[in-house]
Amino acid sequence: MVKFKRKKVVKMRGSKTHGGGSMKKRRGAGNRGGRGNAGSGKRGDSKKQTFQIKGIKPGKRGFKKKGIQKPVIGINVGELERILPLWIESGKVKGNDVNLSQLGFGKLLGSGSITKALTITVGAATERAIAKVEKAGGKVVLPDQEESNEESPAADAQEE
Repeated sequence: MVKFKRKKVVKMRGSKTHGGGSMKKRRGAGNRGGRGNAGSGKRGDSKKQTFQIKGIKPGKRGFKKKGIQKPVIGINVGELERILPLWIESGKVKGNDVNLSQLGFGKLLGSGSITKALTITVGAATERAIAKVEKAGGKVVLPDQEESNEESPAADAQEE
């Protein structure tokens, strides 16, 4: 014979409040002033701004992750060569010096091919992209290289 657990409603038969405490409790949504943001003011939405005053905007709750970096936008070497004439025409790039950091790109990627000798300044680049640019006769300038170039003359002066 299989025994089933009795439902709570059956167990509570005969008790006045079915385990809910006082009779004034458990009256429904009207007891708590409505559901959601209802009842946060008196009449005509007059006090609904209290959410903004307390710094809690409706729909803006939960945890905020700290230390999240913005995604780095990359551009491929092949795409760079394809877009370059448009940038020169619009005046964003002058000559063979391309500053990708100023154009909103954070990384130079190695897909595609390049034939022009360009000096590209960028925050980061893959080894494959650097090799392709150097093979075409160009140069990739990274922030680490700029700092080391600036520090080297100062270091030479201190050694003398």
